Amino acid sequence: MTTHTATASATSVNATAQFYQRSTGVRLFRSALISAQSLWPTLAERMAKRLFLTPLPPKWLQRKSAWAVQWHIEQWSFERASVTVYRHQNSATCVAHADEAATRPHVLLMHGWGGHAAQMLPLAEALVDARMVPIIIEAPAHGRSAGSTATLPQFARAMEYVAARLREQGVSLHAIIAHSLGGSAGARVVARGLRTQGLVLIAAPDAPRDYTRMFAQVFGLSEQTRAAMQRRIEAQEGMLMEQFDAAQSAPNVQVPTLVVHDANDAINTFTGAERFMRYLPNAQLLRTEGLGHRKILKDADTHAHVVKFLMRLV
Repeated sequence: MTTHTATASATSVNATAQFYQRSTGVRLFRSALISAQSLWPTLAERMAKRLFLTPLPPKWLQRKSAWAVQWHIEQWSFERASVTVYRHQNSATCVAHADEAATRPHVLLMHGWGGHAAQMLPLAEALVDARMVPIIIEAPAHGRSAGSTATLPQFARAMEYVAARLREQGVSLHAIIAHSLGGSAGARVVARGLRTQGLVLIAAPDAPRDYTRMFAQVFGLSEQTRAAMQRRIEAQEGMLMEQFDAAQSAPNVQVPTLVVHDANDAINTFTGAERFMRYLPNAQLLRTEGLGHRKILKDADTHAHVVKFLMRLV
């Protein structure tokens, strides 16, 4: 098992590194970090930490999507930044139909690292068609949310905070759907006891700490600098990265889980889905072909499978 996991992680790291190394901006940052690493190692550690915690591509490069009037958008203060909450409203969610709205299944959706809420919109619209109420979170430093840096533990804390606020408003979550690194956060919060009937993990990595190795490979960092950067992040967050590993979180996920992953995902390889399946107590796997890491969020057949899974939990 250990050998298989190490091989899977190395494959994922190499594929992801190749994806990001195509960027001219990444090559410029790489040169700066390599120079700092030689001249001032402590500065290189701080620079690396700051860059690692900055979502790429940065949110100011992303075009703001127009949202239909049925979507109510709020910014909630959170830590030293904010989270943006997108909640679908239709005839059933107006005051006159409040009782009906409360009985509909509410589903929380979370994007991945460097992503944004609009990426989850096609799937959210499929939930609306199935008479569910989707609520999309946009993490700090992503999309419309305030902040310039974020962390995986912060993703998890944001999900717990939004869920708690919704519960305060009388909203019980039927399920959580999370993409990519958001999936690692989703598995963690459900394992910690966030109340929901089901979980959907889409293209989630099984070992998020391996992103530090990918980062080091992309930016030319030594193992000493990489390890020091990781320790700085863990000290800041009060958590070890391995706590988000599938082997740590998945065994404690007691709700039915649908693992959705494409065989050709070049960011988080399919071996991650296989490893989640090994540790989840109650899970089923949906393997897609030819959709990669992001197109899977737009695929109508995938939407149909997710909706069918969630409807069985009603």
